[in-house]
Amino acid sequence: MLADFNADLSSSHSPSNSGSHPSPLHLEVPHYAGISSGPSSPVSASGLSLSVNYLPAKFSDNILNARARLRGKGGGGEKGPAVPKQGGGLAAFKSGEARIGGKSLRWTRFKWILFVANLLLSLYSLVAMIACLLTWFATWQHADIIRVANNPELVLSTLAASLGMLTSVIGWAGILLNNRTFLAVYTLLTWVTFAFLVTPGYITYRRYSLNLEGKINDMWANALGAMGRMRIQNQLSCCGYFSPYVEATVSQTCYARSILPGCKKGIWEYEERILSNWFKAAFALVPVHICVMLAALMCSNHVTYRFGKGMMPERYRLNVGSMAVIMDQYANQLAEQYGPEVAGKVLERSKSNLGLAQTGL
Repeated sequence: MLADFNADLSSSHSPSNSGSHPSPLHLEVPHYAGISSGPSSPVSASGLSLSVNYLPAKFSDNILNARARLRGKGGGGEKGPAVPKQGGGLAAFKSGEARIGGKSLRWTRFKWILFVANLLLSLYSLVAMIACLLTWFATWQHADIIRVANNPELVLSTLAASLGMLTSVIGWAGILLNNRTFLAVYTLLTWVTFAFLVTPGYITYRRYSLNLEGKINDMWANALGAMGRMRIQNQLSCCGYFSPYVEATVSQTCYARSILPGCKKGIWEYEERILSNWFKAAFALVPVHICVMLAALMCSNHVTYRFGKGMMPERYRLNVGSMAVIMDQYANQLAEQYGPEVAGKVLERSKSNLGLAQTGL
């Protein structure tokens, strides 16, 4: 910037001018007065960037003394002071650095935690989905009883398994692609999955523990209907509720003089066993899923060593007013060193290059 003013600089250092330095230059630009913490901050009111508060003395000597580090890395000398890891920049491309992508590279510990947590979620969601599908397709013995007598619980369990698999797929996309947007959606969906996980467990526990006999009596009399009763009779090889004469559906094996027993005992014992296993399995997954939720909540923003999105915060971005303040400080320093005439020329050249002359700054 001072290349065009070498003659002025040399003349300002002449003996004739050495003792006649006027006071520092005061230009018609906003003067920096610091940032106060109150709501009536002059900087926030004028819209200046917070980058005008930049003070190199606030940073570590290890970062500032780059020459000492370069000398330490030279041929055979002592190593310079250790530099704190910044997690980005050109250093991320050096061999042995902890970064993402390529071969033989290291993941962060938070990414490993997310990987293990999402693997658990994928496994028990897949097992639950397989169990639900086998039930819907009636591939094991007495599965049709669950489809008839426990249809709401089966539907909710299928939804929970489906949502768990969808959540795990989004989690894998976020983990492997280092996409924090996917991981934010993944974190939210783990909570929704948790709600769908505990709902069938609560329903089956309440059905099991609170007057199961009365619920079975009401289900046989009102909820099942003729087709539902016939499907249960065929599965349990029974006829009627207490006997063939009480609420029976006539079929090839169930008729008035049939010797088959009633269905109450068989369906009661089967429901007790199924409901007990159902809510125990659901509640056993609760602590595991809570660990998955906490892992997603605490680690999803740390899959890489980069903090945030790697973008300058809006309050620290330079604007015209902030540039005017920085230029004013620089001009005052030039005025103290070389005199107000050189400082004024430099400032005018800077204003014209940056287009500040039209703005009146």
